[in-house]
Amino acid sequence: MPDALPLLFGVHAHQPIGNFPEVVDDAVQRCYHPFLQVVDRYPDFVFAFHSSGWLLAYIAEHHPETMELLRAMVARGQVELVGAGDTEPVLAAIPYIDRMEQLQSMSNRLQEDFGQRPEGAWLTERVWDPSVVPALVDSAIRYVVVDDYHFLCAGLERADLGSFFRTEENGQAIDVFPISEALRYRLPFSEVADAIAFLHEQGVQQPGSAAIYFDDIEKFGLWPETYNWVYERGWLAQFIEAVLASEQIVPQHFASYRKARRPRGMIYLPTVSYSEMNEWTLSPNVAREYEHFLQQESDAGRLDARKALIRGGIWKGFLHRYPESNWMHKRMLQLSARFHALPKRLQSDALRADLHAAQANDAYWHGLFGGIYLPHLRRAVHHHLTRLEAGLDHLRKRLGLYWDDVDLDGREECFYHSAEMQVVIHLPYASIQEWNHYPCEHDLGDTLARRDEAYYDKIRQGERSTDSESGSGGISSAHDRVSFKTAIHAEDLVFDDFPCQSFVDRLAGEVLQYQAIDGANPPRFVATQEAWKIEKLFVLKKSLLSLHYSANGKSDRASEFSTRIFLAMPSCDGPAGCLSVDGAVLGGFAAELSGESREFRLDDAVLGGSVEIQLDGQTRWRAWPHRTVSQSEAGFEKIMQAWVLELTWPLLGDGFAESIQVKVVQS
Repeated sequence: MPDALPLLFGVHAHQPIGNFPEVVDDAVQRCYHPFLQVVDRYPDFVFAFHSSGWLLAYIAEHHPETMELLRAMVARGQVELVGAGDTEPVLAAIPYIDRMEQLQSMSNRLQEDFGQRPEGAWLTERVWDPSVVPALVDSAIRYVVVDDYHFLCAGLERADLGSFFRTEENGQAIDVFPISEALRYRLPFSEVADAIAFLHEQGVQQPGSAAIYFDDIEKFGLWPETYNWVYERGWLAQFIEAVLASEQIVPQHFASYRKARRPRGMIYLPTVSYSEMNEWTLSPNVAREYEHFLQQESDAGRLDARKALIRGGIWKGFLHRYPESNWMHKRMLQLSARFHALPKRLQSDALRADLHAAQANDAYWHGLFGGIYLPHLRRAVHHHLTRLEAGLDHLRKRLGLYWDDVDLDGREECFYHSAEMQVVIHLPYASIQEWNHYPCEHDLGDTLARRDEAYYDKIRQGERSTDSESGSGGISSAHDRVSFKTAIHAEDLVFDDFPCQSFVDRLAGEVLQYQAIDGANPPRFVATQEAWKIEKLFVLKKSLLSLHYSANGKSDRASEFSTRIFLAMPSCDGPAGCLSVDGAVLGGFAAELSGESREFRLDDAVLGGSVEIQLDGQTRWRAWPHRTVSQSEAGFEKIMQAWVLELTWPLLGDGFAESIQVKVVQS
C-alpha cells in the first residue's frame, strides 16, 4: 500500500475594515464559531488557520468564547497559525517599508495572543509578485501558499505539483505551496464521499504528493446555503470523520510537512492571482471576450489543458479600471511617504494604525464581492486617510495651497486646505476630487461613477434559475449563481460620461473645461465657450467652502448654466439622514425632488454632523440619489453612492454672478 496522502488543510478568515458590526457578528455566529466548535471535537484533525489582524482583535473583544476556543486548539498543537499583512493589504501594492511593518505587526499579534510566531504567510487574494519576497524573508516568513494556477502559468504540469517549491528574489529564498483548485471547488460543495474518493485517487495517481487546501472559511457557513449544508446537515463533521477514518489520508501542518521534506525544485512564478481574479480585473469588453473564449475551450474539452495559457490581467489592473481606486491608492502612497519621512519618535502607533487600515485591500477592487462598490468600505479607507493626514499636518504643516500630480494622470491636482477642510480640485473640470472634513474624519467627495461591467449581460438576459443542489449531489458555489437582491431594470444600467465629482459645470448642456489661473491663491479657474467666459473661484475658511461663479458674454438665445454637487453622506438611503429645504423637512436622502429654493440642510447621524448649502437667491434645483448596480455573493443589487443636487440658473443679458456656500457643522 502506498504511503498515506498528507492533507494540508488551511482556512482563511477575513472581514473588511469598515464592515458593519452586525455583519461581522453574524459571520462569527454562522461560520467562525461553529467551524471551530466542530473541529475542536477532533484533536487529531490538525489544520492551519489565518485571520486578518483586526478581525482577531474584534473577535477577542466581542466574542471571547470564540477566541478561547481557538487559543485552546493552538495550545494543544492542533492549529498552526499563519501570518500575513495585519490589515490584509495586497503586499504588492504597498511600499517595502509598509510590507515589513504589516507582516511584523501580524506576527507580533499572534505571538502576543497565542504564543506562536508564524512561519507561513497568507497572501491576500493570492496576489503573487516576486517583489514581495524580500519583505517576506526579512520578516522571518519561510513559506507562502498560492494557487496551483500560479505554477501552471509558470509552465509546470499538474503532475509536477502536490508539494512545495522554492523561489528567490535577489538571492532571498522562500518556499511556495500550490493550493489545489480541484479541492477548492470540491470543499465543502461536493458530497463527502466524492471528496474522500478524490483524495484517495490523488494518493494513488500521485504517490509522494500532498493534498493542499487553503481557502476562505466563509465558504463554511456564510456563502449561500452553506450553513445548512456544512453544519445542520453535518458535512464538516462527516468530512473530518472520514479523513480520520481513512488509512490513506493523514492530516499534517504545513510547517511540519515542509521541515520533513526538500522542495521539489526551483520555480519562478509570474505576477498573477487566482484565475477568476485575472478575469475580473479586465475591462468589460475584454472580459466578455475572455469569458467567451473560456467557454469555447470548455465546450471543446480543452480548458483544463489550456487554462493556464489563457491568462487575463493582474490585480493592479483594478487601479486602471476604477479611477476612484487609483485615487485612494495614490493618496495612500502619498501619505505613507509623509509618515515615513517623520523622525521615528514622531511615528506614533495611532498614525501607523491609520496608515495600515487605509491599506486594507477590500475597497480597492471588485469581483464576486462588492468591494469598491460598497460605500462603507471606501468610507473606511477615506476615514483613515483623512485622519492620518490631519495627524501629519499637526506634526508638520503643509502649504495651504499646492499642486501635485498624485494620481499620475499627467495633470497636477490643486490641494487647497484650511485647518478643518480640504478640497482637491481636479482638471480639466475644476471639480472636487476629494473633499475632506477633518473634524468629522470624512471625505464628502467619496463617490463612484457608473460604468459598464461584463456581468451586466446576465442582468440583461434576466434571472436564471439555479438549483441549490449541484449536478453531483452537493450544493452550488456562489460563482455559479445568478440572483437579485433588488429589482434592477434596463434603465438602471446607464453609465456616466464624466466624473461624479462636485462642480462639474455645464453651459447650454455642454460640459465646461477649465484652465487654472497661474499663481492664483485662492485658486481661480477660467473656461471659455462660444461667446462666454466663465470664472470659478474657491475660497476656504475653516469648515466653510465658498464657490463663486462669474460670467461675461452674450447669447442670441436663452441658455442655462448648471452644476452638480455630489455629497457622499454616510447614512446613504438609511434612516439616519434627514433633508431640509428652506427650513422644511422633506425626508431622507433617497427621494427624487425638485423645486426653487435657497437653503438646504443635510443632517446625518452617521456623519455626526450636517452639511448646509446656501445660495444667493431662489434657484431652480433637482435632487436624487446616485445609485450603482453591482454583484455580490448574494446577488445583484443597487447601492446608493451619493446625494446629488443639481442647480440651474438662466443666462440672461451679458453676464451673471452666483455663489454657493457649503458648510459642514459637527454635532
